[in-house]
Amino acid sequence: MPPGRLRPSLRHVDPEDADAAPCPQPPNPDWASYKLGIFICLHCSGVHRNFPDVSKVKSVRLDFWDDSMVEFMTSNGNLNVKAKFEARVPAFYYVPQASDCLVLKEQWIRAKYERQEFIAHEKAVSPPGDREVFLWKRGRDNAQFLRRRFVLLAREGLLKYYTKEEGKTPKAVIHIKDLNATFQTEKIGHPHGLQITYRREGRIRNLFVYHDSGKEIVDWFNALRAARLQYLKLAFPDLPESELVPLITRNYLKQGFMEKTGPKQREPFKKRWFALDALERRLLYYKNPLDAFEQGQVFLGSQEQGYEVCEDLPKGIRGNRWKAGLTVITPERKFIFTCPSEKEQQEWLESLRDVLSSPLSPLNLLTAPAESGCGLR
Repeated sequence: MPPGRLRPSLRHVDPEDADAAPCPQPPNPDWASYKLGIFICLHCSGVHRNFPDVSKVKSVRLDFWDDSMVEFMTSNGNLNVKAKFEARVPAFYYVPQASDCLVLKEQWIRAKYERQEFIAHEKAVSPPGDREVFLWKRGRDNAQFLRRRFVLLAREGLLKYYTKEEGKTPKAVIHIKDLNATFQTEKIGHPHGLQITYRREGRIRNLFVYHDSGKEIVDWFNALRAARLQYLKLAFPDLPESELVPLITRNYLKQGFMEKTGPKQREPFKKRWFALDALERRLLYYKNPLDAFEQGQVFLGSQEQGYEVCEDLPKGIRGNRWKAGLTVITPERKFIFTCPSEKEQQEWLESLRDVLSSPLSPLNLLTAPAESGCGLR
């Protein structure tokens, strides 16, 4: 084989080795970091290019490779590099997936390869504990972001935020048991946008925040996750840690606009923003995506409990502007929605069916009795 060409054996990554890449990806990825010795997907290749001191990227198929690079790739590979750089990832630390936002991927790569936080000869990463940070928070009644002080008291299981930098009285005291955090960069309109939600008097309160530093916002996110894991271990002492980790924080399974009608099914259809929280089995809706509180919600039980979702609308019912519809059936009533396209309709159907077909989690069993009366208002 002529020097400088990538050997054919490296064009096809072993499936087991591909699974050890930084994020889920199809077999035979077309990109590689020849400085780290790993194969990566197209999305991760873009992230790696931003850190030339840490990683250098080539195309497996289009670029030339000299023999020393080929040998380096052969002697390393995803499984070996993963074993080295992910030897001690703490359970609370969020490992980004392919669909996650850029800041999570960037900071994961920096934590692993630049700061080398998880290699074996370093001390294990301990839970962050108490933490204080200033975040830009969106006002409840307007779109202005103002600087606010947030204080996490991990041992007490509390999060507080203050409107004044040296204020003594917090604006809100949030129990970690009621808290979720999810990056919502597109919705918030900032690359570091984080949505913090918690239950307040039976409703969901949304806080939309960001920090100018990607590292600071991801560190804050992981500090909240560490506090949540601590709470879950106390709440469910008999469950193994592996079953608690998926309950720490969660992303929405599906979000988007739909139109809804009322309980009599004769009310005008109104356009609303919907968010499906699969873990807590809630379908929430808002007038606007950045509303502080939901306008209504419905608890989604399981199929065995009489919950169902059907394609299309009941006879004689038509949406206002959108015609592709679906019906959510609960023991109490039917909820009628229309979607802006058939594609959106099918995505909502698939997401809702995923929730209804899954068994209730320990977290559901803890909160479901209080939610049994919830419905769309």
